[in-house]
Amino acid sequence: QVQLVESGGGLVQAGDSLRLSCAASTLSFTTYAMGWFRQAPGKEREFVAAVSWNGGTTKYADSVKGRFTISRDNAKKTVSLQMDSLTSDVTAVYYCAAVRSLVAVPVSANVYANWGQGTQVTVSS
Repeated sequence: QVQLVESGGGLVQAGDSLRLSCAASTLSFTTYAMGWFRQAPGKEREFVAAVSWNGGTTKYADSVKGRFTISRDNAKKTVSLQMDSLTSDVTAVYYCAAVRSLVAVPVSANVYANWGQGTQVTVSS
């Protein structure tokens, strides 16, 4: 079990950038693949980005490719999501998630066993 705490959400203008962070409380952070998901009002939770245990593999939803960058710092046990060129359609609650994996980098929410409480991102146009 790992506890995840997100931070960095807020209200920004279209075109701005925002950086989300997720801090993990576990002694074995390097055994986890990490992901970011989001859920907009009235919609299902959807995949945003994921990174392998060593940062060597990243995956992105098509809608965020080229605008969002996921990274991790294993020494600090954190994973970040840099979001650039924000548009109003990215408004949602963003969740950090973790799953034990040294190979796969899952994109399905059903695979992730550990979740943070979420942080709200609102982009005004």
